[in-house]
Amino acid sequence: MGTTGSAAPERTALGARPLSGSSPSRTTDRPGPHAFWRFLPAAAAYLLLVSLLLASDTPVSDVARYTFYVLWGVVLPGTLVFRALRRRPHSLVEDLAFGAVTGLVLELVAWAVLVGVGAQALALAWPLAVVIPFAALPKLRRHWRPRGYTSPSLGWSWSVSGTVMLSSVYFHQVFLSLYPVLPDKEDSRLFGDMPYMLSLAANAKQNVPLTLPQASGEPLYYHWFTFAHMAMTDMVGHLDLAVIESRLMVPALAALGMVITAVVAQRLIGRAWAGPLAALLVFAVAEFTAAYPNPVPTWTFGAPAVRLMSWSSLSQTYSQPLLIALMGVVGDALRRSRKDDGAATDGEGTDRAPLFGRGVYVLVALFALASTAAKASTLPVTLAGLALTGLVLLITTRRIPWHVVGLGAVLGGAQLFATAVIFHFESYGLEVIPFGNIRGYWADPGHLRSPAFQALVVVGTLVAFVLNHQLKLLGMIPLIAKRRFRLEPVQWFLLGASVAGPCAYLAVNGYNASYFTLAALPFGAVLSAWGFCETFERAALGAKAKAALAFGVLAFSALLTFGIYRYSARWSTYVLRLAGDERRAATYSVLLPALALAAVLVLAALVGAVLWRLGGRVWPALRGRGAIVLLTAALTAGTPGLFHDVLQSRESLWSYSWVMPGSQVQAARWIRAHSEPSDVLATNSHCWELEGPLPAGASCDNVRSQWLSAYSERSVLVEGWAYAPRAMALSGGSAAYSGPFWDQELFKLNEDAVYRPTAEILSRLHDRHHVRYVVAHRPSGAESPLLADLAKKVYDNGRMAVYELS
Repeated sequence: MGTTGSAAPERTALGARPLSGSSPSRTTDRPGPHAFWRFLPAAAAYLLLVSLLLASDTPVSDVARYTFYVLWGVVLPGTLVFRALRRRPHSLVEDLAFGAVTGLVLELVAWAVLVGVGAQALALAWPLAVVIPFAALPKLRRHWRPRGYTSPSLGWSWSVSGTVMLSSVYFHQVFLSLYPVLPDKEDSRLFGDMPYMLSLAANAKQNVPLTLPQASGEPLYYHWFTFAHMAMTDMVGHLDLAVIESRLMVPALAALGMVITAVVAQRLIGRAWAGPLAALLVFAVAEFTAAYPNPVPTWTFGAPAVRLMSWSSLSQTYSQPLLIALMGVVGDALRRSRKDDGAATDGEGTDRAPLFGRGVYVLVALFALASTAAKASTLPVTLAGLALTGLVLLITTRRIPWHVVGLGAVLGGAQLFATAVIFHFESYGLEVIPFGNIRGYWADPGHLRSPAFQALVVVGTLVAFVLNHQLKLLGMIPLIAKRRFRLEPVQWFLLGASVAGPCAYLAVNGYNASYFTLAALPFGAVLSAWGFCETFERAALGAKAKAALAFGVLAFSALLTFGIYRYSARWSTYVLRLAGDERRAATYSVLLPALALAAVLVLAALVGAVLWRLGGRVWPALRGRGAIVLLTAALTAGTPGLFHDVLQSRESLWSYSWVMPGSQVQAARWIRAHSEPSDVLATNSHCWELEGPLPAGASCDNVRSQWLSAYSERSVLVEGWAYAPRAMALSGGSAAYSGPFWDQELFKLNEDAVYRPTAEILSRLHDRHHVRYVVAHRPSGAESPLLADLAKKVYDNGRMAVYELS
């Protein structure tokens, strides 16, 4: 459809080259590496993760059961279905990666059926619904042993494996080795939202759709597919939800995310070594910042891409493989729009994997439906990229691109389903307020700045925003510049999505809007890797030059890491003194370090460019290769964040880790062992602060108590209501709700059961609200002595007391 224009000859020339890191063509007879060497990288990554889990007090039986669950409950059924949907095999790693994501989608269907009909006991057998047809029907039986695979090179395999191992070590250093599976001491700490997420997973074992565990029976209009996945992991693998949440789930999903990123990048870009690069950009290169230490309050522009979001937002972790797979299948469907040459048109060129075929539309539907209710920010970004693609094709070809319209209808239908059925049009308080999330940085309520200086502050804030999240996407610039905006449809798709995310954050007010930025990053990272690949190939570096570039990357990253770690505190002190007052300094000290560091690096780049050009006159080998050095340095600028996380975790726990006394967890676990899933609890615990429960009688402005519903895995009549959809809508989407409970009559009944009990009150709780246990949280207030006369005390550890109603 003629969208590549003058770039076509170049792409044809590049496409004629054998793919760096790929296997030989199928027409050659040269044998590939022995199976042992081909599978060793994957085995090494798995064994390293197992070792780190065991070193973090994870029972070996749990690791074994989780491995069985992944293979039996996710990979096996998903891979079989994926093979039946894709047209032609490409590689085993692609089948397994896309198959695992497909398995996550099938698991949601199985969960809804099993929990909906009350057949949770049969969860272990659900993969037989896929295995039996594929074993019995001749047309499906061939998918057990497909033929015609190409094998990735050992270098590619070890690169992807190394990325996974890097993440495993990172997770061990910043979380696994620091936080227990279950809080077992009175001063134990954990991330503040983890009990809430644990309670939702427990609720998903009993309810379709989910309800709010902290307010029994309250509907939950939320992206809760993550917690259905956790519930299925529990039911299929017979694993404790606490172990799944704090040990097993995050490293596994992160590994899947890296592998699927590498596979998708290779499929869309056509260069094998672009895969590990894209995975590094998504999962290892953090935000560009000059701040250390970097606790949660200084997260400048919303949720970070790397910094411990893996646990504090499990929905983000779970949604990433689904989103990246969706990006891959939509991008594959758009590849049919290319008309660079005959090979590229049908997808059989040496640089390209074969097209998925008609089954791609089924895959798009599956991944879209799962993605939109896994994280609400994912599908809008994808739709924006597809809309831009359709508009460009309509303008350039003067014809309606019906295949893009079809894809848009599938994505739009999935979005409508989630919005209407899952979210019930609930916005969680998000509203359109242009620049609402960042205008605080340039606010001048006293009108003390001149117009020129105010304009400078506004521009500086916007530049800081782009640098913070988007610096690692600079690789797309040489790609766009070289083609003069004559991009392929899939490139327009990636570009549109990568721009839509940060634009949505700037347009929609609320902290949760930052997840639009995170949803866009994989699209931008793949496009950035694409631009880097072509820039690297044009440089045509020799072996020594490649080694020098690699050494330079390590040296530059180490220098930045040390410099920020060693001198950022001095710089912050200087900024405070320069600003003159603490109110202004609180704003400037967050942005100025990054802006100053960027200015220094730009100045160094300009000086280096002049010296490089002069040096090219003396050493011809330098000519035409400065661009790859500059681009590599820019993409490396965010690498200190990962190492700073590790350094900071060794010095102090993150500020978002809250005190969770072990005595409360013990009481809740006792209730779990001595109650039925349908039982409801009543408690006087409603508040939770960073340093533990408030003293009795103290005022509460954080109704975020979720520990009882989390560790008992039971619904509570009224616990903490900070995250209830109807409450969050009143907070403007920027923070947890801190106001009163919406049903004051019910709240009074709940409190009276602990502090002013009567036989009639306890009878109402038991008969009308199905409350079996009253749980007295004594730090919040000692229960009335009358409660022991009206109900049977069944548990008491001094801090907690549990009374059974009959």
